Amino acid sequence: MKKKTRPQTFEETLDLLRSHGFEMKPATGGGTLVTKYGAGAILVQVEGAAAAFKVRPGMLVKGEVARLLDRGYQKFIKSSQFELPATAAQLHAIHTFNEELTQLTGGMSLYNESLGTTSDRYLYDRLAGREAVQPRGARPWELAGGH
Repeated sequence: MKKKTRPQTFEETLDLLRSHGFEMKPATGGGTLVTKYGAGAILVQVEGAAAAFKVRPGMLVKGEVARLLDRGYQKFIKSSQFELPATAAQLHAIHTFNEELTQLTGGMSLYNESLGTTSDRYLYDRLAGREAVQPRGARPWELAGGH
């Protein structure tokens, strides 16, 4: 018969991450900045789970966790000050960091994320500007004026 395991506390999760080579420090705005391989994420304590992402995994750019942006033809590392083309080494570091962090924190590992690095945002050139609401064309069955 399988025993029920007690869920980890936030501090136990941080200790487990430290024992696997992750570095930690308090993040500005709350939470804990967890880093390894030049990538990082900000974890916070939540009710009912060991840890949750306040900021999803990304590359560290001047101490800030930068987001991964997909423009269709290339991925970019975007921080509040910079937008740089992502290299294969950076994508590999983010992917490895995210996989290890997910396994150690007890998160769910999804199939599409295990295939490679997924982006936070997708901005394709051909779709730029389509989000604006277009006026609806006239419909012949609707009366334009009164009867």
